[in-house]
Amino acid sequence: MKLLNTEIKNNVLKSMITILERERTAIIDANKKDLEAFQREDQALYDRLIVNDKKVDEMIAAVNAVMLQDDPVGKEITNRTLENKLNIVNTTAPFGTILIIYESRPDVTIEAAVLAFKANNKILLKGGKEALNSNLILEQLWHEALEANGLSKDWIKLLHLQREETQEFLKNPTEPLDLIVPRGGERLINFVKTHATCAVLISGRGNNFLYVSEHADWSKAVNVIINAKTDKISGCNALDKVLINKNLPEYDTKVKMLQEKLEQHKVEVLVDTKIGRILTDNTVVNEENVWHEEFLALKILIGEVSSSEEAIEMINTYSGKHSASIITEDKTEALNFMHNVDSAAVYHNASTRFTDGGQMGVGAELAISTDKLHHRGPLGLNQLVTNKYYVYGDGQVRV
Repeated sequence: MKLLNTEIKNNVLKSMITILERERTAIIDANKKDLEAFQREDQALYDRLIVNDKKVDEMIAAVNAVMLQDDPVGKEITNRTLENKLNIVNTTAPFGTILIIYESRPDVTIEAAVLAFKANNKILLKGGKEALNSNLILEQLWHEALEANGLSKDWIKLLHLQREETQEFLKNPTEPLDLIVPRGGERLINFVKTHATCAVLISGRGNNFLYVSEHADWSKAVNVIINAKTDKISGCNALDKVLINKNLPEYDTKVKMLQEKLEQHKVEVLVDTKIGRILTDNTVVNEENVWHEEFLALKILIGEVSSSEEAIEMINTYSGKHSASIITEDKTEALNFMHNVDSAAVYHNASTRFTDGGQMGVGAELAISTDKLHHRGPLGLNQLVTNKYYVYGDGQVRV
């Protein structure tokens, strides 16, 4: 796709804001069809599917926020002139064509598209069948905004493919693909990694951990745990595992207090064998695979550790490398934890629910990357570009 100037791109986004507001009722009505057809066997998936007035407001806010951000394309990264007088300029450049595969969430059809387009990328959207009606109307609105500004509908396009057709498309794409972002569970990610023939950027699962140090402020710990677990169970930044240092003062009492507080919020509390000696009525987990599991439910697993080092080792062994938090008043301990935990985002005395583009100040996000190349964490506008070298000479040859 050709390079567009910033004014044209912003005009498309301005049109989209107007169209989203105008078609608010139609968007919600289309979503109701999806909700009525959904069997609700997966509460987290159902929660992500819902589009209401608040969600439309968030879609509009996302488009507006990206419109107001600086254009990320063509920014100079480095500029140096060598002894041979070659001037070498490294600048940001679009990826080209991005394919995102995602389940449920119709708001991804807005956020992914607005980011990709502002960064001058073409985007192919492969949404889940559960959100078909919602995605169809949102694609239609994007096409209206593009055509109103003299641009091709090909910039933003839904792929209407079944699972087998998607597999074939990944193996033998009918058009060039430069980057694929699978946004969903481990099964989806493994499916894409198995069949893709181009670069894949992993938007990983959650399974986030929180460690309560013996130096923790207990009130902070409880508040953070409750928020991280119950604020939004369908979020990939929700909390699933809590590790508590056995040397915490009034240890048994505090463990029982935490259990009571969680159960007041209707959270099912699972325990390891050590915590099971204190919480004798709770289900004891003996299977190692549960430590790897992302719950996406009102469920949490509490375990006992004897040190910060043991907590770090467990987190690096079992977590999804998404987000991890330590609750402690010891800043040296916190820094050691944050340096050594292998996660995209590490927290000191704060909820993992802040691993989010909007909450972290980067605006709308395409996904949360747990990869180490080329970016880790929220994929915002400035992360949807690659780089390109411009080399200016005057007849130089290599000798």
